[in-house]
Amino acid sequence: MIKRIIAPHVKKAAKGFPLVGILGPRQSGKTTLARAIFPGYQYVNLELPGSRRFAGEDPEKFLQKYPKYTIIDEVQRVPELFSYLQVKTDEDKIPGQYILTGSQHFLLLNRVTQSLAGRIALFNLYPLSFEEISQTHKNLTLDQLIYQGGYPKLYAQNLDINLWYNSYVQTYLERDISQLNQIADLPLFEKFLRLAAGRTGQLLNLSALAGSLGISHNTVKAWINLLVVSGLVKLLQPYYANLNKRLIKTPKLYFTDTGLACWLIGINAVNQLETHPLYGALFETFIVSEIFKHLVNHQIHSRPYFFRDRRGLEADLLVENGTKLTLAEIKSSQTIPASPFGRLLKIKATLAKPAALNLVYGGGENQTRTHGRIISWKKTAAVL
Repeated sequence: MIKRIIAPHVKKAAKGFPLVGILGPRQSGKTTLARAIFPGYQYVNLELPGSRRFAGEDPEKFLQKYPKYTIIDEVQRVPELFSYLQVKTDEDKIPGQYILTGSQHFLLLNRVTQSLAGRIALFNLYPLSFEEISQTHKNLTLDQLIYQGGYPKLYAQNLDINLWYNSYVQTYLERDISQLNQIADLPLFEKFLRLAAGRTGQLLNLSALAGSLGISHNTVKAWINLLVVSGLVKLLQPYYANLNKRLIKTPKLYFTDTGLACWLIGINAVNQLETHPLYGALFETFIVSEIFKHLVNHQIHSRPYFFRDRRGLEADLLVENGTKLTLAEIKSSQTIPASPFGRLLKIKATLAKPAALNLVYGGGENQTRTHGRIISWKKTAAVL
């Protein structure tokens, strides 16, 4: 098993909270992580019809059978259980009493807000980061990492990547999406999913997606939200601390896993990546997802944004940490450009706070220059 960086934080939380929730997209490794951290706990999976009926029809009896130190998997399948967990944990006052996992973020979070606020520590688990993958797979190239993505099973077993992603998407459509929203036309939703993947790393244009699919703006907005709450997509918000400036206020769309994005846009072999017109966007998606993963895995509370004004002046990443700002440009080229910080220096001059400048690129060399740092993709976290 590849060690998950977030594990010590989850384990620590169980010493202070009666409930710990591990959320994330399907197949990101939530169950494996929970059972590895808490090996002595009982385990019950609410995906199983018998367990689901038991928990739903007689939750009090269910919690009598599993009174403490239990991992409850796919807990969102029985949402009525949350109020009983609230009463049970309030009465017992046992740290780490239940570990809850769930694939569907908003069903779980909605009930948490109502019933379990202050009683549960929540953690998001993304697919594997490069930092985690490199523990056991040290010789993978950048293109192999982008193409394969970070889902743990693709590293634990010798699986056909295309067949695995095909199965993953069909399971997501038929089970997760059907539970999250009653979408009548799943083939149309799958087309939407593929179109969205083709726009990873770009400003989110709801009208363009709606026009391509022949559906309403509001429907596309709702479907994007489904991708966000199920953990497949992150929206990177623009930075506009000074509201007097004419800045873009539309978020950028990023898939949390480049392997899934590659499969959805029809890349079915790693050698197709280098010359693909979306290679730059996929590289940017890889870097931005690594930033998200690093922040979550290490429980760092810096806030990532992007910067873009209406003149087109753009920084791919702006990370805010208190009074400190970090600007980064992302370039897939393996060659360092002649003026690596030209655009970032112009942006820096418009900001009210001091900012460090970085170029993250597809090469392997790290350099410190007069105006900032050149950072290899292998050291993406150095941006933070």
